[in-house]
Amino acid sequence: MSTITSEYVNREIFRIVSDVAAERGVRAFAIGGYVRDCFLGRPCDDIDIVVEGSGIDFASAVGERTRSKVSYFKNFGTAMLRYKGSEIEFVGARKESYRRESRKPIVEDGTLRDDQLRRDFTINAMAFSLNKDSFGELVDPFGGIRDLSEGIIRTPLDPDTTYSDDPLRMLRAVRFATKLSTEEVTFTIVPESMESMRRMAPRLSILSKERIAEEINKMLVCPRPSMAFRLMDQAGLLERILPQLCALKGVETVDGRGHKDNFAHTLAVLDNVAASDGPEPKLWLRWAALLHDIGKTPVKKYVPDTGWTFHGHDLAGSRMVPGIFASLKLPLDEMKYVKKLVWLHMRPIALVDEEVTDSAVRRLLFDAGDDIDDLMTLCHADITSKNPEKVRRIHANFELVRQKLVEVEAKDAIRNFKNPITGDYIMDLYGIEPCNTIGILKEYVKEAILDGVIGNNFGEADALMRKKAAELGLTEKCR
Repeated sequence: MSTITSEYVNREIFRIVSDVAAERGVRAFAIGGYVRDCFLGRPCDDIDIVVEGSGIDFASAVGERTRSKVSYFKNFGTAMLRYKGSEIEFVGARKESYRRESRKPIVEDGTLRDDQLRRDFTINAMAFSLNKDSFGELVDPFGGIRDLSEGIIRTPLDPDTTYSDDPLRMLRAVRFATKLSTEEVTFTIVPESMESMRRMAPRLSILSKERIAEEINKMLVCPRPSMAFRLMDQAGLLERILPQLCALKGVETVDGRGHKDNFAHTLAVLDNVAASDGPEPKLWLRWAALLHDIGKTPVKKYVPDTGWTFHGHDLAGSRMVPGIFASLKLPLDEMKYVKKLVWLHMRPIALVDEEVTDSAVRRLLFDAGDDIDDLMTLCHADITSKNPEKVRRIHANFELVRQKLVEVEAKDAIRNFKNPITGDYIMDLYGIEPCNTIGILKEYVKEAILDGVIGNNFGEADALMRKKAAELGLTEKCR
């Protein structure tokens, strides 16, 4: 039997587990993601230990030996402790059965093989022994090591059974194929599994929206997230989760004139953002990339002599964002950020095509606020033309816009604009109660600052406000 590479098995925690297993007369194994990542050469500090016995009792004994605090999750029959930078979870070997209306399993005690059978994929069902007589030996009854080397996602059981029992595994199949793929090896989901996912897609309805969103978020932070959305589309899953994205697919032609495939374009933009959003993935910026063009479907129009137009898709798309976030129960604060970027994503591009005026830059800074840098990243990623000269020209103009943003912000401090004139000041100065006039005066001052008529300071703002107030018939109260 194969033995796990020594650098992965020769860890102090594994020797401690081995000693405790021998003392208690039970068998223990490392299983799942840690074993998979051993063979992929990927660092992993999340370790799952399966015990042929009580995982909770075993964890308690290991906790005493390592003097570590143990967290118990009795409803799930699991326990967890942290030891020297690693998070170790313990569970008793078990076999599971399911009711059709729920993904919550009926659990019974089982053997290691029973536990491996209940795993989602062969590459996640591999284990290695922590027992004295076979320490480090690989236990791989379903050919996970072969599938790992060939880049294959396959279920240990018939895929219909695996996906019907727990339909979340369909999304996990997509996520693992995306996450594990590299430039050298692209992971694929075996055809029979893809066919099963198409049959089992309606089973997604038994999942909570939160669990679906959690998987989508994990897909989005992969190095090449577009792969996940293509796979979900091919498997018939995407239309049940994000039908607005599916609606972008295809090219319509009238009078021999077609438009680009907005679904393919969206995924290209998503990958561009993923390649440029810094050392840590910016999840919500990637959401903005994913949704930036969803408004194109409802506003798409063919105009003779002009061709296809998508006027107002930025505003239409921003109005669709709250519904999508609500349907997936995603956080409200992040929805506002994504909605803003979808609404503004055409603005910097418009500046590229026009003369970059201080006024236009001030208004962009005012609307984007602290999210201006993320907006520029999204807009830069939105350039997916196949014409190298066009791309070079637009990117060069983008640099001019970036420079202008820096110059205007340094001069006018617009990014986190606060009106120098407040409602309280106006009411106190003129002795009036809250009314529309106050809003008129504040808006007049704001527009003057953004247009560059006056500077962003109280003195000039106050003088302009007083002039406008006089025109509206206001007089200062006696003091």
